[in-house]
Amino acid sequence: MSTFSELVQSRRSANNFLEGVTIPQSELEEMFSLARLAPSAYNLQHTHYKVISDNTVKEAIRNDAYGQYKIHTASAVIVVLGDKNAYLQAPEIYSGLKLLGAMSEDAYEQTIQSINDAYTGNDAFQRDEAIRNASLSAMQFMLIAKDKGWDTCPMIGFNPEAVKATLGLGDHMVPVMLITIGKDNQHKIRPRGYRKPVNEFVEFI
Repeated sequence: MSTFSELVQSRRSANNFLEGVTIPQSELEEMFSLARLAPSAYNLQHTHYKVISDNTVKEAIRNDAYGQYKIHTASAVIVVLGDKNAYLQAPEIYSGLKLLGAMSEDAYEQTIQSINDAYTGNDAFQRDEAIRNASLSAMQFMLIAKDKGWDTCPMIGFNPEAVKATLGLGDHMVPVMLITIGKDNQHKIRPRGYRKPVNEFVEFI
């Protein structure tokens, strides 16, 4: 197992994968069991994942992503979704704490009210939160995948409405990004691109 610093430095966006490599569902489930610990606002856990390894569906998603070849070679393509309606699950999420006595009835009611006040009727905020929280989860997943020996690439080059149609998604689900996962074709790795020095993107005040 790598140290965290080594992990961060070794993670790269893989643009071409070795074909024919199968990723076991059990390994994916193990990775998602860790990804679920990513932070989420109010613990609403906005993120949903669609893991697609079936070649027919994968090629349909590839078509929705303007034919990008990395989807074809990847072991799977993961559609990262943010749920605009995640706030509706707040009573269920917090009821366990109340039943255990870890949260008083007053604290429970106040928390649910705060969540409803923030989200209800505020479509822009619902969408922003869906994207923010799903992005946090996706980044954690990619680091976990690298730690397990798998390479990934986050992708924003796709038609969100086409992806929703392909997967039959409701309007409350926001396609945030695609993640291809597999084994990087080591013969085609490009040098890492220029990264700004700290003093160009950090201000200490």
